[in-house]
Amino acid sequence: MPATKRRCGVLLHPTSLPGREGIGTLGSNAYQFIDFLSSAGMSLWQMLPLSPPACGNSPYSAFSAFAGNPLLIDLEQLVEQGDLSPSSLDDGQTGVPSRVDFAAVSAIKPSLLASAAQTFLTAGRSTQMEEFWHFCDTTPWLHDYALFTALHRRYRGRPWNRWPRDAALLTHDMYESASVALGEEIGIQKYIQWRFHQQWNDLHRYAKQCGIGLIGDLPIFVAYDSVDVWRNRHLFLLDQAGKPTAVAGVPPDYFSKTGQLWGNPLYDWAAMARDDYRWWVERFRHILNMFDTVRIDHFRGFEAAWHVPAGQRTAVRGRWVAGPGAQLFDRVQDALGRLPVIAEDLGIITPAVEELRDRYCFPGMKILQFAFGSGPDNPYLPHNHIRNSVVFTGTHDNDTTVGWAQAIGADTRDHCCRYLGSNGSNPAEDLIRIALMSVAGTAILPFQDLLGLASPSRMNVPGNAFGNWEWRFEWDGVSGRLADEYAALLHRYGRFNADSKQKS
Repeated sequence: MPATKRRCGVLLHPTSLPGREGIGTLGSNAYQFIDFLSSAGMSLWQMLPLSPPACGNSPYSAFSAFAGNPLLIDLEQLVEQGDLSPSSLDDGQTGVPSRVDFAAVSAIKPSLLASAAQTFLTAGRSTQMEEFWHFCDTTPWLHDYALFTALHRRYRGRPWNRWPRDAALLTHDMYESASVALGEEIGIQKYIQWRFHQQWNDLHRYAKQCGIGLIGDLPIFVAYDSVDVWRNRHLFLLDQAGKPTAVAGVPPDYFSKTGQLWGNPLYDWAAMARDDYRWWVERFRHILNMFDTVRIDHFRGFEAAWHVPAGQRTAVRGRWVAGPGAQLFDRVQDALGRLPVIAEDLGIITPAVEELRDRYCFPGMKILQFAFGSGPDNPYLPHNHIRNSVVFTGTHDNDTTVGWAQAIGADTRDHCCRYLGSNGSNPAEDLIRIALMSVAGTAILPFQDLLGLASPSRMNVPGNAFGNWEWRFEWDGVSGRLADEYAALLHRYGRFNADSKQKS
């Protein structure tokens, strides 16, 4: 959906916010970050998926495409609401301020949330209880998620295909009996999701009041060990036992001789078409209720996806299989109207993918770290940008710009410096300036680049199983002049948000 005015935003996942709970939350520091964005004249805050992470703590591998991450819940608000004692805040402190210790946070916070749920559910405060039951009654995905999570706990975290057969394949009798037997745990999980969505909705309203739009992230694929696959096996390419017959990935390319084997189950698009793409309509409806704009990760998979036969150790022996293309997006737009989408169109992009993207006027992505070291036709070079696109210095999968500049070869560095008319002494500042100058309607800057941070502060190293998603910043590292400096820059390059509520 083309931007009507030049805008700028910042990429920062809420887990990276400061705070004393060992992980960033939807609490006071999130509000302070919105204040910072507003004071800087920014228009947008882009985040990674907010789903509860599964494998490797990755927000792109989640137990649910609909539920919120319980670790993001702010405990201070639960104390204010009477669900936790003030001493609980001391119990919830953990980790090193500059990194998320997921193991420590996951060992402490869920028990505090369960305690808060039990306090609330036994106290029976009338007005809030009515709000809670309304949420339960009007949230169609909630019971399945709560039941899945309760069963996951019962079976000690084993993936659903390793549960007893009647639970794994979920017979009607098992669904009914487990819903009764696990009622207490199901109630706890419903409370946790209610509080998450309360806190999120409050934060979203505050962002709107400050003139800040929120950009969410919708991964095309879901995790195998998720409620989405467990409850919708007929919509995925699985065998009679519920095991994938093929998994997702990307083919060999310049970056990897064996491709990337992601391992996600693949959709049975024919079955989804017979169901009128209802699951996708509801997924888009849910995320667009939470966010103002949505970035679709691996957009090209809707045109065709790389199918790797199950059991392969690499992605070499895959094949391209056609996706639903326009049929799906037409159906979603019929139900929801025009979609405010950013298409992640990186990697192997064919004319058919570009045609699908352009059919709906979805802006694509231009990554400046990919621009240098080749000829003038490189599509990521600023002189090749188009207005209906979003320019980034880098994404969550890239190194920070300072780290990138330290790692590139001499020829690429020379090309970059000559192109930018720079001596290369401040690469983050150089790429930010050229992003703001770009004709692209929207510019998104990772917060690490605003702070001029090096490689230890990058968010993710694709292919590495450990150490990702942990970076956090501290307010002490944010210059008091930074907001004013960026307000001046955004004025200079026509991206200042006149609707922002600047702080005096």
